[in-house]
Amino acid sequence: MSRSRLDAIVVPAARPSSALQNIIDLSATLSVPLVVLCSRQANVAQVAERVDKTHGARALVVEVPIGYELPGPSQLTSSAAFQEASAGRCSDLSLKRNLGLLLGKLRGWNKLLFVDDDISQLRPADVGRLTSLLDRHPIASMTTRKFPDNSVVCHARRLAGFDQDIFVGGAVLGVDLKHPELSFFPDIYNEDWFFFARRAADGNLPKAGEVRQADYLPYADPERAAREEFGDLLAEGLYALFESTTGWGFDEQMALAAKSSYWSAFRDVRLEMIQETLDKLALERFDPEVASAEESLRRAAKQASGITADSCVAYLTAWLQDTRGWQQGLKRLSPVANDRNALSELRLTNWISCGYGERLNDSLPLRQLAQRS
Repeated sequence: MSRSRLDAIVVPAARPSSALQNIIDLSATLSVPLVVLCSRQANVAQVAERVDKTHGARALVVEVPIGYELPGPSQLTSSAAFQEASAGRCSDLSLKRNLGLLLGKLRGWNKLLFVDDDISQLRPADVGRLTSLLDRHPIASMTTRKFPDNSVVCHARRLAGFDQDIFVGGAVLGVDLKHPELSFFPDIYNEDWFFFARRAADGNLPKAGEVRQADYLPYADPERAAREEFGDLLAEGLYALFESTTGWGFDEQMALAAKSSYWSAFRDVRLEMIQETLDKLALERFDPEVASAEESLRRAAKQASGITADSCVAYLTAWLQDTRGWQQGLKRLSPVANDRNALSELRLTNWISCGYGERLNDSLPLRQLAQRS
């Protein structure tokens, strides 16, 4: 049986174009085209220029404008009530990952690889291993131990001396687009955990290796912990339930997750864990990092205290309904002939196809795009 190769590497880009050079080089080495979905500091013209200067690279570079929404009905999980529970969190990462899935379905691709724009030390051999796993699994991922891919609360746990493991995540994530139960990325912290929740529940989530993500300061902004808390509480609680109900069916597990009593108890456990971390840090010699971690933990605890068990149940109910709607929508998609038609279906007009000595763009000339930046 012949094994298929990657159809594309999709990068949800928000950092300057210089952050993308490693992944541009990797795509050229692998002869796998890039799809770079640009917003914030990522400029279409500057990314395209780097691709053009990299021998063997080829890319579709797309501007995802502020306020852009995917075609189709709004997702219930993106309602104002849930945004409030996430302390007004504002991120377009889920949007761009979902956009990558839709683009892949419209183009009739079999396999794609998501890579975040802060990832390094991803080697061709790692990609080959992950791609091979997709011949047997609908999803395959990697872990980021350096710098650890954890929430602010988990980083504080590590700082306090507690053991803190790293789970696989969406930073490097291979997806089989032909799988009939392809999920989506909800607009919440830990969106990747929700994307592959069903696979994790039955222990079918293989790891292909480890990569590194760029360092950052977890405690620089205490509000970061608040914005993460709703997604962290839900994801940690859901996966704790999976671990305690090994052998159950997914529907049975979700029936238990639909009980307010479960989330009331889990929120209490979460608050106790945060307080335990604060108590341990209080024993440390004064240090600015420890003080910042304590402030972040107090903000996380305040946010968690305002999250009701009913809101957790309501979110999971909305997530399951959104998942069904998403899967039905995917079934209605018909492959199109080229990138131009696919981007037209997705209502995206500012893009450049570049590399291999050719450059095509749908609307604005490169010079105009550069002037807009």
